[in-house]
Amino acid sequence: MPAYVLTEMTWPEAKEAFQTAVLAIVPVGAQEQHGPHLKMSCDAVLATEMARRLAERLYPHAVVTPTVNMGVSPHHLNFPGTITLHPETLIRLVGDIVRSLNHHGFRRFLLLNAHGGNQATLQVAATALATELDVAVYVAKTTASAKEALRAHIASPLYGHACEREVSEALYLAPQLVHPARLEAGAIREGTWRHLRPGGALQGFYRYEEMTENGCLGDARRASAAIGRALVEEALDNLEAALRAVLGLTERQAQA
Repeated sequence: MPAYVLTEMTWPEAKEAFQTAVLAIVPVGAQEQHGPHLKMSCDAVLATEMARRLAERLYPHAVVTPTVNMGVSPHHLNFPGTITLHPETLIRLVGDIVRSLNHHGFRRFLLLNAHGGNQATLQVAATALATELDVAVYVAKTTASAKEALRAHIASPLYGHACEREVSEALYLAPQLVHPARLEAGAIREGTWRHLRPGGALQGFYRYEEMTENGCLGDARRASAAIGRALVEEALDNLEAALRAVLGLTERQAQA
């Protein structure tokens, strides 16, 4: 299926695409540990693949920008290979992408995020850019809206990183990220981190090695490409529907 992906286009092709494209999708990932079984580029690659598929569904009304390959990952930094940005760095980087495309006429943007540690920073960036430039900046976590598939397929009480959910998404979207022979369940440790998790009475910073010895949550041994397909396609359905609603777009011509 066709999609407008700026890294694969010449400037005359971009000029032509900008005649119909009204949304710029900015994939945002990270360079961080994902246990012994997922490559550290996982979040950046998954964000890229999700953005491309979303742009295919929205063609010719969306373009995909270059991926932001690093994110806010200080909680993973004690695992070798992790690279983290300061929140201010990510805000400035995303801001420069948005300002550049605003110069070319774009007024609506989606920050499509595959790393939970980026989410709060991207919300701040979206608010600042929307008020500075008088544009619409939406923020979405790649598969967070796949509520039905999550309920049906994810049984671990603690999941969300290098787990059966994320490994399943990788097996479906980018199987080259996965080392199938190295799949492990999370080696969870006890500690005060349990009192600082999202959804609790308190939230606060803790390092991942305080929570998990091997850098994983959940049980990646339960992952499958079929689960990944269910998660990804439900999320894409929901993202497409929401974006068509806010952008005032009709249903895909292929569905007519």
